Amino acid sequence: MFTGIIERIVPVLAATDGPHFRRLVIANHWSDTKLGESIALNGCCLTVAEIIEQKLHFDVIKETLDKTNLGSIVPGDHVNIERTLKVGDRIDGHFVQGHIDGTGILINQSSDNDEFRLTIEAPDHLAKYLAPKGSIAVDGTSLTIAAVKANVFEVALIPTTLNLTTMGSRKIGWRFNLEADILSKTIVNYLEQTSGRAQ
Repeated sequence: MFTGIIERIVPVLAATDGPHFRRLVIANHWSDTKLGESIALNGCCLTVAEIIEQKLHFDVIKETLDKTNLGSIVPGDHVNIERTLKVGDRIDGHFVQGHIDGTGILINQSSDNDEFRLTIEAPDHLAKYLAPKGSIAVDGTSLTIAAVKANVFEVALIPTTLNLTTMGSRKIGWRFNLEADILSKTIVNYLEQTSGRAQ
C-alpha cells in the first residue's frame, strides 16, 4: 500500500529485455532496502529482485509491460518512486495500491500565474471512477481531479508537485499510468453488483 506522495525522481540506469520479462535498474537511495520489498515505479508496485552494488533490480512481466508505461521506459528516463506505507506513518495523499487500471494520454498542458494544468484522456472503462474533487494516482502521484467530462479529466498541479515529480516534464502524447481511487472502485462495484441482483 502506498500514498501517492512521491519520495524521489530517479533515472532508470538500465532496461534489459529478456525472454519472459524486462529488467529495470535504478540506484538504491535507502540504506535499509531489502530483497523482496515492494517499491512503486511510476505508480506500479514492483518487487526488488536483486540488490547489486547499491542498485535495485526489478523484473517486469509482460502483463505489466502491456498495461503500464514501463514497457516504453529507456535508460536515462526518469521515474517517480515511493516505498510502501509503514504502519503508524502519517497518511498524506490517498490510499494507492500500485495496481494500474490503465494508461491515459496527455492531450493538453496549460499554465498561467496561478496554476499548471494537465488534461488527460483516460480509457473509456475508467470514466465511471472519475469525479470532480475525487482522487486519482497519475504515474504514482496522488492528485485531485479538477474537472472531468466523460473519460477526459484535468488535474491542477502546485509548484511542489512540479518540483518533486515528473509530472511537469511530460510531453503531449505521454502515456500516464492511472490508478483510480480504491473507494470509488469499491462503491461503483457494489452498486453494479446490487443493481444486477435487483433485476
